[in-house]
Amino acid sequence: MLRARLVLGLVSLLLLLAAVGTYAVWTARQLGREVTAEIITHARGLVAARFLQEQTELMSGHLRRMRSGDAVAARRDYADVRSRFMAALQEQSALAGPPARQEMLAGVAAAMDRVQAQVDSTGLADLRPLELMKQDEGAIFALLRAIEQLSAHDTAALAAAEAAARIATVRTTTVFATGVVLAVLLAGFFAWTTSRALLGPIRQLTDSALALGEGRLDREVPVTSRDELGELARTFNTMAAHLRSYRDAMTAKARRAQRTMEATLTSAPDPLFVVDADGNITVRNPAADELTTLPDFSEGLPESIRRPLGEVLATGEHYLPTDYAHVVTVRDRHYLPRILAIGDKLAEFRGAAVILQDVTKFRLLDDAKSNLVGTVSHELKTPLTSLRLSVYLLLEEKVGELSATQRELLETARDDADRLLRILNDLLDLTRLETGALEPALQSVEVPALLAAMAREIKPITEAAAQTVTVLVADDVPATLRVDPDSIRHVFINLLGNASKYSGRGTAIELYAEPADEGYVRFGVRDSGPGLAEESLGRVFDKFYRAPGQEQKGVGLGLAIAREVVVAHGGAIACANRPGGGCDFHFLLPVREFTSQS
Repeated sequence: MLRARLVLGLVSLLLLLAAVGTYAVWTARQLGREVTAEIITHARGLVAARFLQEQTELMSGHLRRMRSGDAVAARRDYADVRSRFMAALQEQSALAGPPARQEMLAGVAAAMDRVQAQVDSTGLADLRPLELMKQDEGAIFALLRAIEQLSAHDTAALAAAEAAARIATVRTTTVFATGVVLAVLLAGFFAWTTSRALLGPIRQLTDSALALGEGRLDREVPVTSRDELGELARTFNTMAAHLRSYRDAMTAKARRAQRTMEATLTSAPDPLFVVDADGNITVRNPAADELTTLPDFSEGLPESIRRPLGEVLATGEHYLPTDYAHVVTVRDRHYLPRILAIGDKLAEFRGAAVILQDVTKFRLLDDAKSNLVGTVSHELKTPLTSLRLSVYLLLEEKVGELSATQRELLETARDDADRLLRILNDLLDLTRLETGALEPALQSVEVPALLAAMAREIKPITEAAAQTVTVLVADDVPATLRVDPDSIRHVFINLLGNASKYSGRGTAIELYAEPADEGYVRFGVRDSGPGLAEESLGRVFDKFYRAPGQEQKGVGLGLAIAREVVVAHGGAIACANRPGGGCDFHFLLPVREFTSQS
């Protein structure tokens, strides 16, 4: 295994280095303990021999003085020198050394004993001075000779110790150098074999990985061993095989998806265009091909489609209109454009799909419905007016007196006729607004005066319920706006009436105007009622919608008419529940288009 090979190589190298280091340490200790001690011993011996020679010469001088007549002083000086001599000799005898050196020290001691015997002998007094001096010189010479022999021995021993140290140093250096060379060779061999065992498979693995990155999934790594690198190669080959399987599966899936998409596009009845990020058409279905042959599409998509398409490509948000105001008419067909962004904000944005939903039938049905409602409402209004007039004449007792029961029935019929007439009027107004037949007659009105007039008009209703209406106009609201006073009055009165209807007695109602973003003014009515359910907030402006659980009477046309009026003015209307309770019905009117110019 690769791990075993690495461990074996490293252990061998470490063992060789440990052996060489151990030998070097042992040799150094030997030099320090034995050779160095011997060198110190013999060096000290040389110094001591020199000292002994000096003392011997001093003793020779003192002997001559004793023989010359100054016996007392010379003997005292001699005794001091001899004492120093014997102390140095004993110190040398105490040092450890070879037996030969101990014998030489013994010879020096014997020679010194001879000199001392020469000094102590009384039998020498009969000798003549010359003979006595000759015996003294002989004893001194014997002592100097013994000291020289000791010095010569120490010099030879010191030279031998130095030679031994030099030899040991050379031997240690040779062994250490040999060990280092072997370690370098072993390390080089280990590095070469390891690099050959590692770099070859790694290079093959790198080449295969690069090929894999380029999409060539058939490239495999040769398995040349059973170690970890071999296992890595087998794992890489298994991964490549899985990727090939995944590629084949995804290719088949993509082909199926492409065929499905082509079949879907071909069978789709509505024209469909797929455009790229630059707005160029890349894909279209047969229905779209038919449209491109018409003059309206001779230069690409019409302007009414290119404008929202540009916004979708810029923002990545879908464009999904729901009303007929955004319908594109081509010849006798009506299409509602629906633009879907392809991609999202996290991924790379790639384009959009333009679907032209054919709403010709629905448009015709809606027109027919609106015409039918308008016609029916108009036709019913005339007989209903006559019926109301008759009921009013009867209540005024122009044709005779009425009993209490008759009056009660006629009053009920009058109220129902009035209610029915209001419903018919609302239906007619709603039909005119939806068909565009009722265009707002814009004129400049003062915002504070308009809100004050609305508060005065609703005052009888709110006073009957002991309610108060507070008018709030922000300081930065434009002083005047261009609106249709009659139609916008319907919006305010409907919102104020609903606020009074659904708020309790003694509550407060706020009628406000404040600036909004992007050049709009926000008008609204805040009530203190129970609020609306979440599912009803988005539907209260639909025709004939009534929130579940409502006890107040109504048919659900007032808010629908209010929405059409606001949309006709170029604004939008919405509602929301207030945090403390109640509802906030508000609508936006544009400032730029409708602000009076001074």
